[in-house]
Amino acid sequence: MELIFLGTSSALPTTKRNHSSIALKAFGEVMLFDCGEGTQRQMARIKLSPMKVDHIFITHLHGDHFLGLPGMIQSMAFRGREEALHIYGPEGMIKTVENIKNLGYYALSFPIHAYEVTEGTVLQTEEYIIECCPTHHSVLNLAYSVEEKRSPKFLREKAIRLGLKPGPDFGKLQKGIPVEVDGTLIEPEQVLGAERKGRKIVYSGDTKPCPEMVQFASNADVLIHESTYESAQESKALENGHSTTTHAAMVAKEAEVSELILTHLSTRYRDSDALRTEASHVFSKVMVAEDFMSIEVERHEIL
Repeated sequence: MELIFLGTSSALPTTKRNHSSIALKAFGEVMLFDCGEGTQRQMARIKLSPMKVDHIFITHLHGDHFLGLPGMIQSMAFRGREEALHIYGPEGMIKTVENIKNLGYYALSFPIHAYEVTEGTVLQTEEYIIECCPTHHSVLNLAYSVEEKRSPKFLREKAIRLGLKPGPDFGKLQKGIPVEVDGTLIEPEQVLGAERKGRKIVYSGDTKPCPEMVQFASNADVLIHESTYESAQESKALENGHSTTTHAAMVAKEAEVSELILTHLSTRYRDSDALRTEASHVFSKVMVAEDFMSIEVERHEIL
């Protein structure tokens, strides 16, 4: 799992920070979480093709989080895309996508499916599950989590001792299907180890601190939390539905996450080290996201 920060500014872009967008390279695909203006240019700078993106998850419908969609969609069409694009977001997402499809003159060469999600499971495959949770912002905002599914370890040597031969039966047992060997039924639990924890990444979108966020981020490997202001601006942050560095750190601490990454910084801040230092007084393992920063989320070696 590789996280790539394409934009880390709030409200307005700066010379060093673009509008919000995060790419996740995992499970053989590229997903986008938010798509602020200029996202496709950010992707071009690191040679990450938008044509590889099949799923885009929008946290809320403030312009700095979704206005990169029109240009990206038209560029995909210009390049002859045929594969379907799936866009998820809060109430209003379907109408927004329909408006984008009718914006300007261009030929749309591929289907776009828009989904309005509220809470719970958004997308699930054999390899991962993506969920969302409403949080507290000035408009409806959804936090998203991506959790890897990991099968228990297959005990190959034990399976062979039970009379199984490498081949299709191994695969069936790994999928939880019993198999018969010389009249004896072998159950999956006989050849599977203990459950293994998959990696979990949580992205807050825009929100002020709230108990829903703490619960949703519980035991995440990485929590990416907005940190629009320093703690001295707490009143302003709460008034506008945002968090401070200290708020984000408190959520991380209460949720017992492994690592906190601060993003969505106000344009007033030039010194990100000061923001990291402030958060670290509450939660030790914290980073401040920078545009084009890449983070590898390592797989758990223990149960």
